[in-house]
Amino acid sequence: MAKKKKIQKTNAMRIVEQHKIIYKEYEFEWSEDHLSAGSVAEKLGIEDGKTFKTLVTVGNKTGPVVAVIPGNKELDLKKLAIASGNKKVDMLHLKDLEETTGYIRGGCSPIGMKKLFPTYIGEEANIFDTIIISAGKRGMQIELSPLSILQVTNGSIVDLTM
Repeated sequence: MAKKKKIQKTNAMRIVEQHKIIYKEYEFEWSEDHLSAGSVAEKLGIEDGKTFKTLVTVGNKTGPVVAVIPGNKELDLKKLAIASGNKKVDMLHLKDLEETTGYIRGGCSPIGMKKLFPTYIGEEANIFDTIIISAGKRGMQIELSPLSILQVTNGSIVDLTM
């Protein structure tokens, strides 16, 4: 019988386990050209809307704000600004992502960032028992309930997409 490859746990996975949350992990081959949530869904053979991407923005009042939305949708910055109590939010510059969150592009999870930033999950998550998010490393995703993500991020579910 073939030995199953041991998966190296990420910070996000350890935090989820500390909260005694059940999750499923997925590991896949990745490339710089295919880091989008849509290509991840395709690789995993999962419907596109169930794979969520993590976007980091900066609000004019709050500083960093995290948005978790379906991979097949676009973030509405105005809706996020209103939800987060900001007048305006802009995307965080890619060059600042790792310093701000501890994560790199293509491996940014809403769980386990350097600080607990205000986190908002798109209301589309409500239609699924579980959603798939980055595990905090390129080529690795975790599947867990939206409520579990809210629990570990102190997040809220709101309308965030166009």
